[in-house]
Amino acid sequence: MSLRGKRIFVTGGAGFIATTLARRLVDDNEIVALDNLHRDALSGTELAEHPNLTFVQGDVLDAEAVRELARGATHIVHAAAIAGVDTVLESPVRTMRVNLIGTYNVLEAALATEDSLERLVDFSTSEVFGPQAYNVREGHLTATGSVGEARWTYAVSKLAGEHMARAYHDELGVPAVTLRPFNVYGPGQIGGGAIRAFIEAALAGSDLVVHGDGSQIRAWCYVDDMVDALLLCLEHPGAAGETFNIGNARSTVTIFDLATRVRRLTGAPGELVFQPLHYTDVEIRIPNVDKARQLLGFEAKVDLDDGLARTIAWYRERKPALA
Repeated sequence: MSLRGKRIFVTGGAGFIATTLARRLVDDNEIVALDNLHRDALSGTELAEHPNLTFVQGDVLDAEAVRELARGATHIVHAAAIAGVDTVLESPVRTMRVNLIGTYNVLEAALATEDSLERLVDFSTSEVFGPQAYNVREGHLTATGSVGEARWTYAVSKLAGEHMARAYHDELGVPAVTLRPFNVYGPGQIGGGAIRAFIEAALAGSDLVVHGDGSQIRAWCYVDDMVDALLLCLEHPGAAGETFNIGNARSTVTIFDLATRVRRLTGAPGELVFQPLHYTDVEIRIPNVDKARQLLGFEAKVDLDDGLARTIAWYRERKPALA
């Protein structure tokens, strides 16, 4: 497949990863983006004015709207979700509704447009591996915390979405692929996240707040690498029916080290300040991406300091008064 002259329907289309994807595709394809603008990386950008992009403000829970917008699509990217620890803790019911019913609506819309549909990519999460995920492969056991620990509501809802996508592929022939992103960051990031919080604090001259003791370990994936993988999943003929971990194990650091790097790269005067965690956290999260490397030819290219420098530059340009 070649992504030229295609009709690509993107849920969560005003989000961070979705808008980065759209910029890569919009010159040669028709993009239809659906989003409720809860997190908005689209408005006020040059992308929003592009003649090949149609934006519709709406909700993935609106099954009729999803079905109508998917009509005639050659590719569907389902990126809409409730995410972010604080949001999930505040709204576990909406988290379940959006991530379960929303995914069902998208899969039903994909089934209704099967005559034109070439590929559907569903976003899952590395959270499905639970609190300790070291060198995890796609086939490793998924693990979630106990019922009543709201942190895992998100993981359970996304794992159920994975099972739905796979079932629609196996039983009904929907050409679905599932991605499990590992800690994506970069220019345009909205919502929560340690890197955004550290950079914004650093550029404002404030202290960098580390939640917990900073020993939590993460592998960080630059957004352009994530979009490279997403494009491979949209195009590669062997991707349908598969699940892929996407991340960059080379960019693995503790949260303390991450904060220290941001402070060094920004020249920030603030100190590192530690605050107790108010939620259950993931201790370690590092992917094994051998499957994506071997089947798709995926390889993350942007290492951490380079990606942080690019991201810091974007925030400086966006908020020059803070620099």
